[in-house]
Amino acid sequence: MTNLRNFKQFILDTVGLMLRGSRMYYIWVGFLLLLITSGVVAYMGQVNNGLLVTNMRDQVSWGFYIGNFTFLVGVAAAAIMLVIPAYIYDWEPIKEITILGEMLAISALVMCLGFVMVDIGRPDRFWHIMPLVGRLNWPQSMLAWDVLVLNAYLVLNYFVVTYLLYCAYTERHYVKKLVTPLVLLSIPMAVSIHTCTAYLYNGLASRPFWNSAILAPRFLASAFCSGPAILLILLQILRKTTKLSIKDEAIFKIAELMAYTMGFNLFLTAAESFKELYSGTEHMVYFEYLLFGLKGHNTLVPYAWASIICGAIAFILFLVPKTRTNWVTLNIGCVLIYASVYIEKGMGLIIPGLTPDALGEIYVYTPSITEISVAAGIFALGFLVFTLMLKAAVPMMLGEFTISRGRKGAQGAKPEGHG
Repeated sequence: MTNLRNFKQFILDTVGLMLRGSRMYYIWVGFLLLLITSGVVAYMGQVNNGLLVTNMRDQVSWGFYIGNFTFLVGVAAAAIMLVIPAYIYDWEPIKEITILGEMLAISALVMCLGFVMVDIGRPDRFWHIMPLVGRLNWPQSMLAWDVLVLNAYLVLNYFVVTYLLYCAYTERHYVKKLVTPLVLLSIPMAVSIHTCTAYLYNGLASRPFWNSAILAPRFLASAFCSGPAILLILLQILRKTTKLSIKDEAIFKIAELMAYTMGFNLFLTAAESFKELYSGTEHMVYFEYLLFGLKGHNTLVPYAWASIICGAIAFILFLVPKTRTNWVTLNIGCVLIYASVYIEKGMGLIIPGLTPDALGEIYVYTPSITEISVAAGIFALGFLVFTLMLKAAVPMMLGEFTISRGRKGAQGAKPEGHG
């Protein structure tokens, strides 16, 4: 009964902590709520009028929504870039901030589910893909596998984060025999979520652009670049705005690991490009449309080469120790690799996989205002989830907000703003 009472108090105090903050905290949360409201309004228009208000058509039936979904699955999977050095090699500087990676994974998964929801033409049938509720058509359907692993990974990360914060709140050490196996389980779970997403594309026999055995490894390699890039910038912001002790060596070690994964990602991309372009089969038409244009249609060419160039420059910046440990070039590299992978998973993956279509028609797709507004709302929802978790987590991790200190801890943490 005492534990139950403490947990109820933990929930109430956590919600109360999330509702208090500095002026900048309220401005930030208000801005995110404004974007979410705008996204909901745009989505209501989409529900009322159908997917016709988007620029998706029969020729290009996946677009901006699924591109963002694919990218964010990679961001969620990238949490293991902290878990492996922290729990496999027991490296303390990263172990202290592993919970932040798990919180980022939770936020990314919330956005993933949001993009799946808005991409469904009949949202009233969303319940069909809910585990234990809908009719998943499992195990035949790859989408069913993807939904199951995404939800399992979300529950796993949510439980670990909640348990660790509850232990910090009640001023007791977590049970290592419980946490360590769960954190280690998150490694194959993280690999599985992006592997299943890759198999969704890979299993479509009529889409030669996606029928590659190395698509899943490419997804994972790019994920282990883009996710940590976001995390590195977040860690620097948290170090400046909170009292969290985030060591330089932890940031630089993550950057070093990113250099290896970036090199592997570029190698796989080059290998896939060589296979298509050198063989010269009829399937080369999709790579040709992406890299050089086709029949006067060059919409994707600037995006494709921008992605390649940004990725190559970022790889060099992260590979050289001098630029990897310089804050200016480190942050430039983070922005470049984020841009490179975001373009690759959107314009560089979805559109050429569907263009030209089965009849050889080229439909030039660009996201509509509705799609952009809805996507902005979903991203704002993810940022809001991360902000609220961070608002509660930081003072608990610092020991400033505990069950014994109660509201005094919250008042002590308030000047930091945490967001």
